[in-house]
Amino acid sequence: MDGALRPVLVVSVAVAFSLIAGWVVDRSLRRVDARHPETPLWHLLRRCGIPLQVVILSAILRGGYRSAHFADAHAADIGQVLVLVLIGASAWLVIRVAAAVIDSSYARYAAISHDVPKIRRLRTQLTLIQRVFTAVVMVIAVASMLFTFPAMRTVGASVLASAGIIGIVAGVAAQSTLANLFAGLQIAFGDMVRIGDTVVVEGEWGVVEEITLTFLSVRTWDERRITMPVSYFTSKPFENWSRGDPRMTGTVFFHLDHSTPVDAMRKRLLEILEQADEWDRRAWGLVVIDTTPTTIQIRALATAKNADDIFNLRCIVREQLIDWLRCEHPYALPRINTAAAPGRRDEGQDRGRAPMPDSKDLGPGPGAR
Repeated sequence: MDGALRPVLVVSVAVAFSLIAGWVVDRSLRRVDARHPETPLWHLLRRCGIPLQVVILSAILRGGYRSAHFADAHAADIGQVLVLVLIGASAWLVIRVAAAVIDSSYARYAAISHDVPKIRRLRTQLTLIQRVFTAVVMVIAVASMLFTFPAMRTVGASVLASAGIIGIVAGVAAQSTLANLFAGLQIAFGDMVRIGDTVVVEGEWGVVEEITLTFLSVRTWDERRITMPVSYFTSKPFENWSRGDPRMTGTVFFHLDHSTPVDAMRKRLLEILEQADEWDRRAWGLVVIDTTPTTIQIRALATAKNADDIFNLRCIVREQLIDWLRCEHPYALPRINTAAAPGRRDEGQDRGRAPMPDSKDLGPGPGAR
């Protein structure tokens, strides 16, 4: 009976101790968080409660499973499983702690800084650093699990002995993957593109939504996602509308008739801009930039604080100016002339020509009898 109760007692003590330890740690973090609300680190560390309890539970069971006589015939297998669980839980805990520290650092910097480009750059860098750290921890955890098996230790020694050859073969086989990996690090620390930047890639306008070590996701204006390898952004040109100063200048082009009242159109443009919240009042203008035998080309110019506002402002200017021309000056809209317009020029041309004789003044034709 004592042999049957001992395993139950050990498991109960381990579970109870892990639950109590997790509760104590959570209460302590909650109190510290209440004293320091300006630091989100303590609140974020509360996410580590479950992996911490698993680590404590597996460590206690690993240390006391032999004295509890857990199925003596399978004691080695049980110990091996507990070691694997302990390694996996430890890696889980380390990743959670690192994520809490990184998120806390970003939140504190974003709260005190008003420089949007620097905030985006820090967010991109911390995101990639977190992904690299997570990958390294997982690789170390998996390697540690494998090396707990006696057979794998011999294999590991031979693998380490031939690491140079394997590295060369892996480098050749994964050339594109490694290129994307280094490109991701270059993007993170080269500050060429950041999460939240407005970019134009392959003729598509969108916002950078996610950056990983191998790919980059762009969310277009119509909610589509364009996924591209990060090596694209280090090898080909692209437009980044958010790099540096986010303020932009937008233009709207009109093809109109030569009789268009340009001065009145310029005044109407100013009225439209003064009523638009998107205009930042830095600059505006309306000029004739080109002419053809049938139309003139007019360019309306306005400024805004970012790419989203400049797009909306261009649409407002285009829509309201066309509506104003249609209602107030319809003759200014382009049209196709199918006949010569009557006017003084035709009279002048007729004045320079000899008058055509009337048919009554003409004598009989050659064929008349």
